Amino acid sequence: MIQVRRADERGHFDHGWLDTYHSFSFADYYDPSFMGYRSLRVINDDRVAPAAGFPTHGHSDMEIVTYVLEGALQHRDSMGNGSVLRRGHVQRMTAGTGVMHSEFNPSKDEALHLLQIWIVPEKRGLAPGYEEKVFSEADKLGRLKLVASRDGRDGSVTFRTDASLYASILDPNARVEHALARDRFGWLQIASGAVTLNGEALRAGDGAAISATPTLEITGRERAELLLFDLG
Repeated sequence: MIQVRRADERGHFDHGWLDTYHSFSFADYYDPSFMGYRSLRVINDDRVAPAAGFPTHGHSDMEIVTYVLEGALQHRDSMGNGSVLRRGHVQRMTAGTGVMHSEFNPSKDEALHLLQIWIVPEKRGLAPGYEEKVFSEADKLGRLKLVASRDGRDGSVTFRTDASLYASILDPNARVEHALARDRFGWLQIASGAVTLNGEALRAGDGAAISATPTLEITGRERAELLLFDLG
């Protein structure tokens, strides 16, 4: 079964410095039908204006993955990490017992576009942690590239949850397949462009909850970038 979450059905707030869409209930946006999906709790599609960002704030008991699509993200946290993430970067932060961090767009003229993802960890009270890696266009072109996993296999970042996260860039008519085990669930998020999922047309911002579907066939309709979650 495939349940589509259309881009224009998401929660939307334009704060001037931040233009954001929420696939699931978040902050002041509440939709009881979309509180998350399995362990996936948040997918925020954020565009941050130049020289703006999120001041220091705290998180706990969440695995937070940031996927940069355009521009630069300056990160600092209470664990002593500080870096500038750009397109291709995947960042994982285990909030665990508590982390403070800030996120800013350091550019004076270029907007920042990112997806921020929260996934419920396997247990509460984990030690805070941080990891980042870069995945090139070639890594993702025409294939499902594993970028985050429970065991860090194939060079992916490691998160403490029963999930695997794949990224792909598809040209028109290019196709990828993914086998979904009987006891697994999927979520497909389209970051840009357009694809079909088992014949269902999806465009940028659309998401799809997937269950009881053993084979996923994703075909590009126009050049597209996407994230696929394989969830317990």
